[in-house]
Amino acid sequence: MSRTLRRGAAALLLSGSLLLTTAACGADSTQSLTTGSAAAVTAAAPSPSASASAERQKLAKTRFVANAGLAAGAAYQWIVKPYRAGTFKKGADGRTFALVKAGLAGAFTYNRLKAAVENAKGDPLLSKAVAPLSSGIDSLKELGTKLRKGEVGDAEVKGLEGVINDLKDAGKSAGAEVKDKVPSASQLSGG
Repeated sequence: MSRTLRRGAAALLLSGSLLLTTAACGADSTQSLTTGSAAAVTAAAPSPSASASAERQKLAKTRFVANAGLAAGAAYQWIVKPYRAGTFKKGADGRTFALVKAGLAGAFTYNRLKAAVENAKGDPLLSKAVAPLSSGIDSLKELGTKLRKGEVGDAEVKGLEGVINDLKDAGKSAGAEVKDKVPSASQLSGG
């Protein structure tokens, strides 16, 4: 099989997996109660304690750090680094495959950033620090599509870097330092 055909097949496979798994990445993990009365549920629920609240806050920070770290790692490894190297320019060797990977990374980064903001809501200090970043994160919604199409420019990449750095700074100010963690290929494709 020729190199061009293999690359095309790989690009098609990765794009297809992105389309099939993107909806699953944003699924809500909570389940609704469908049986029993509200009174029975209230009576059976344990009363919240100070230690449970502290544990919830600790878990919120941990989840925030994990999701923000994965977003930062994916953004740097598969978007920022190849962009700076000129891999996204027309005629560059490996451009098509790099754009497909960057498209997956863009969608993954957006998804993990949204999850990090949601996690931050479990800790009051972290929630206040991250709240101003929501509009910047929302501006990245179409980044994956733009990357796949090769329509990304210096402004988009700098905007992505700015959002990631602002999120890291907000986490650090709230006692939740974020370090880049490059996701595995299966994490990136949603598997």
